[in-house]
Amino acid sequence: MTLNKVKIYADTPGKQNIIHFNNAGASLMPQSVLDTQIEHLKLEASIGGYEAMSAAKERIDNVYKSVAKMINADASEISIVENATVGWAMAFYAIDFKPGDRILTVEAEYVSNFIAYLHIAREKQVSVEVIPSDEDGNLNLELLEFMIDEKVKLISTTHVPTNSGLINQVQEVGKIAKKHNILFLLDACQSAGQMPLDVDELGCDMLSATGRKYMRGPRGVGFLYVRKSIIDQLHPPIVDLRSADWVSPTIYELRPDGRRFENWEYNYAAVLGLGAAVDYALDVGLENIKARNDELAGLLRTKLSELPGMHIHAISEHQCAITTFHVDGHKSEDLVAKLREKGINTSLSEPNSTLLDATKNKLPNLVRASVHYFNDESEIETFIQKLGEIIN
Repeated sequence: MTLNKVKIYADTPGKQNIIHFNNAGASLMPQSVLDTQIEHLKLEASIGGYEAMSAAKERIDNVYKSVAKMINADASEISIVENATVGWAMAFYAIDFKPGDRILTVEAEYVSNFIAYLHIAREKQVSVEVIPSDEDGNLNLELLEFMIDEKVKLISTTHVPTNSGLINQVQEVGKIAKKHNILFLLDACQSAGQMPLDVDELGCDMLSATGRKYMRGPRGVGFLYVRKSIIDQLHPPIVDLRSADWVSPTIYELRPDGRRFENWEYNYAAVLGLGAAVDYALDVGLENIKARNDELAGLLRTKLSELPGMHIHAISEHQCAITTFHVDGHKSEDLVAKLREKGINTSLSEPNSTLLDATKNKLPNLVRASVHYFNDESEIETFIQKLGEIIN
């Protein structure tokens, strides 16, 4: 199967207005995703929120099935949450950490996750340790094996860091975690929607993602996957009438499926929008999306490397659709602002978003240009031309 570029471009209304290279921040929604949300909001306005939810029940249930299909899971293992941070935190804080437990993570871990590690380390007296990367930026799997003992409670990694195109080879981490019967939590915030994800191949027990990035869905919605074999081991940090049943005056019982990590109130228009976004990605094909993203990102990096004073932060041969860089003599925040004035969206990646990696590699603020399959070669040419005019 090949991409129907004409249809994809026509399905993306924002493409007519700007060059959008900020898909790692919030991508452009397809028209079908926008329509789905607006239609449900109109329904809520015309008949009431509860009544609209009831009328859309089957379609809401189908969102779980679509998400499960995308990652090769079962719908009972999926929870729909407000965002990726909520999904990740509901899994992380559900783990019963004890004093002396160890958490292993990666050098390019995301700030919100690492803050959570530091918090639980302080509250539960656990240790947080970083798996070293080799000189090529890849996880040192031999050292990971060496670090493991009976105290390792969790391996928690980011699949694709926010500050570079690195793809951590997490499927190898998953094999090691399974071998030693260690929980494995995967942050797929930047990988979901831009490449195929199979939770069995990845070997993760938990996986979190957001709708607004490469999945091309709405803001304010995401999902969490928890493998059914470990759900009973995890008690959510927050429970309500969605996640549990009140069975007697002094007893509640948690749901036996993934919805124990949810709470009652939802933006159902966003939930349905998420489902529409997942269905759109499945129709296009995740393999096709990855192939096109690789093609576009490779062209972008090649063209960028030809500009004077260019420094691309690519720390591994395993690269995806995200490219970050800085230019000698120019503040990255100024470049982002000037590009936006010229109708080109990028974003700023600051060192504190991945503090360990930024410190190790002495990184300044970076411009992040993140392409997606609805972008095209002419947009890359325009981007390079306009950037060249700014820096010369």
